[in-house]
Amino acid sequence: MSTNKKYKASVFSMLFSDPVILRELYCALEGVSLPVDAVITINTLSDVLFMDRINDISFEIGNRLVIVIEHQASINPNMALRILIYIARIYEKIIDKRKVYSSQKLVIPCPEFFVLYNGVKPFPKEEVLKLSDMFADLDTLRLPEKTIPALELIVKVININEGENELIVKKCQTLAEYSAFIAKVREYEKTGLLLEESVKKAVVYCRNHDILKEFLGKNASEVMNMLITEWNWDDALEVRYEEGIEIGTEKGIEKERKRIQELLDQGLSAEEIRQRL
Repeated sequence: MSTNKKYKASVFSMLFSDPVILRELYCALEGVSLPVDAVITINTLSDVLFMDRINDISFEIGNRLVIVIEHQASINPNMALRILIYIARIYEKIIDKRKVYSSQKLVIPCPEFFVLYNGVKPFPKEEVLKLSDMFADLDTLRLPEKTIPALELIVKVININEGENELIVKKCQTLAEYSAFIAKVREYEKTGLLLEESVKKAVVYCRNHDILKEFLGKNASEVMNMLITEWNWDDALEVRYEEGIEIGTEKGIEKERKRIQELLDQGLSAEEIRQRL
């Protein structure tokens, strides 16, 4: 797999790009079984981006369900809004636009949304993000709050760190092994190793212990490059905003993102990036 230098994929999206694995993952997340003839169709959009990254996974199940799964190391409180924009584009792709104006009611796939969290900060096993929680209050207009919002979108956030939600992880071997791989990278980091060396050692360890053995055997270099870039980006950006540095405008935010990406492309670590920003 060759990685697009402009649009950064993730190890997660690369690993879960197989319909068979997605079937297993969805059944584990929802605690259900699917009919054997239910077809899984991946429809991830390559041109819907957030901070130069492709959204992780989107797929249909038997033309009846459309699932969006995002993987995050830090929870974004705006996730429901991001997914709203994304799912609109998905429907635009899978529905014949001409039929929207038909006098007959369309039948569209039912949506479900998940965020799989594996960051280092403590987080509940499960949590729910709602679009309605982002709505402005109506006090200044002297209007009562709407008891039933005209628009809602619900995202189920699931902690997939090793040791969390073991029932879900046990039902999806690939998810269990992915969690174990990430845990091993962090274990090496805690010993004082730099991220690059930690990833290398984790790849070797996991291949020797039958953890994502085939996947890492075929894609070791891509996995190392993507994971290092992904984590350095997350770390640098998160620290930047935790320090309380205000960019001010959308144009300024975009300039900051491009600067971080330039430094990442030069091979700088998160610590080196912090010193230059």
